[in-house]
Amino acid sequence: MSSSASHPLRHTALDALHRSLGATMTDFAGWDMPLRYGSERDEHVAVRTRAGLFDLSHMGEIAVTGPEAAALLNHALVGDIASVGVGRARYTMICREDGGILDDLIVYRLAETEYLVVANASNAQVVLDALTERAAGFDAEVRDDRDAYALLAVQGPASPAILQSLTDADLAGLKYYAGLPGTVAGVQALIARTGYTGEDGFELFVAPADAEKLWQALTDAGADAGLIPCGLSCRDTLRLEAGMPLYGHELTTSLTPFDAGLGRVVKFGKEGDFVGREALRRAAERAAENPPRVLVGLVAEGRRVPRAGYPVVAGGEVIGEVTSGAPSPTLGKPIAMAYVDAAHAAPGAEGVGVDIRGSHEPYEVVALPFYKRQK
Repeated sequence: MSSSASHPLRHTALDALHRSLGATMTDFAGWDMPLRYGSERDEHVAVRTRAGLFDLSHMGEIAVTGPEAAALLNHALVGDIASVGVGRARYTMICREDGGILDDLIVYRLAETEYLVVANASNAQVVLDALTERAAGFDAEVRDDRDAYALLAVQGPASPAILQSLTDADLAGLKYYAGLPGTVAGVQALIARTGYTGEDGFELFVAPADAEKLWQALTDAGADAGLIPCGLSCRDTLRLEAGMPLYGHELTTSLTPFDAGLGRVVKFGKEGDFVGREALRRAAERAAENPPRVLVGLVAEGRRVPRAGYPVVAGGEVIGEVTSGAPSPTLGKPIAMAYVDAAHAAPGAEGVGVDIRGSHEPYEVVALPFYKRQK
């Protein structure tokens, strides 16, 4: 989405700091965001081997509070949000009545009747509008909290030690997909063990006024461990290697969670009805009987990089489409995610390639993810 005179780019609380670090900035979903500070390959490798520091303040925070907050979220989203314990988080989705995915979300339960819904930047308004509309008849309030938070992420194997040096919160006891309030470098934060890189790491929700102080403290604390600032470009290659879907690429309104191989997020057994239930039930049956295209990994034999929208081919026929592609710093060759016909989706499927501007480049079909960290 490009910005126009009527919609100037939004800036995060760390904007001046990014520029002082020489960041290459880009318009991302109406926000002026750092794409990279130096080499995106170096930033990627830092996260895989040491630690990286990200500004994710463009993400959309929406507060849902009140006596029926849990019931509202169970109705509005496909997951069983009422069963999430206080201090825990859940990956889920919000779908249309026809089952199409409006966005994938993380929902944090901060207190008995208080939730924080985090949407993708490009969909924040859509999700806010849908939740507000779906709140009718529930004793709950939906509030746009995008301006209440800056979001910093420290990701990578050195991140627990770096963060622990700045907080007395018990990080060792903080499970993956859990969040707790704490003080980091003297700043009040929601400390969540979540991320989008395939590595261990933390996302820190803080007041925008505290963002610069926290960024500086993390930078100083991580200096000896090799932490560096990281932009959105390496975040994309990190999540691609980890086989994590990106809205607008692997997830769209024309796909249901079952089409995306993420049917596990839909909880038919939960209490109460939910938006899209009937359409999703039919989609589940279709996927079980006659799977549509399946999301797979592709690894290049050559050096050419496939991009979103390129046709996947076999035997002269188009059998699918690339949704995301990039050079993989970890594998040392180009990789892609693609939806392909089920007949060609098995790892090692013969004769599969990508049509890159008219030439058939051979690719190996592999199971996702491309990369899984050693725990």
